[in-house]
Amino acid sequence: MLVDFGQASLWVSLASITFNPTFWNIAAQREYHTKWITKLCGNDPQRGCYAIAVTIFVLGLIRDMLFNHALAQQPQMALLDTHFVKLVAACLVGSGMTLVLSSTYMLGITGTFLGDYFGILMDARVTGFPFNVLDNPMYVGSTLSFIGVSLWHARPAGLLVAAYVWLVYHIALQFEGP
Repeated sequence: MLVDFGQASLWVSLASITFNPTFWNIAAQREYHTKWITKLCGNDPQRGCYAIAVTIFVLGLIRDMLFNHALAQQPQMALLDTHFVKLVAACLVGSGMTLVLSSTYMLGITGTFLGDYFGILMDARVTGFPFNVLDNPMYVGSTLSFIGVSLWHARPAGLLVAAYVWLVYHIALQFEGP
């Protein structure tokens, strides 16, 4: 068996992966229309944006913890448990994190974490790396990291989860962007 669908941890991980972008898109839309987060933060949009940034960051850490827990309970595949696959995995995680971290650096905290919904706009569209290479480098980078971690641990279930991550991000993109 390559994937143990009977493990509750797999389903909890998938639920967390689904919840996070659903939450931030609903919160952002509600903020844009009602300023509810800004009001909770003393009518300070900057403080509100930082509050949602911390929330999204912590939810991401929880998602990653749940994913790693789920992976640990899934069967390994001997074919994936090689030095070459570990090298590929490390390259994928390194590339993914490069995309995520460089995106965050280029956008800043408010550009990364929904500042536009708080009325905090950037002076100009970001066109440097990694945005000159990919349209959605944070989502691509995150997906590459999920793939890399799955390969590192030789767990086919993780590859299935990584495909689901990409699907969820693809759906989230329908609600985001200019």
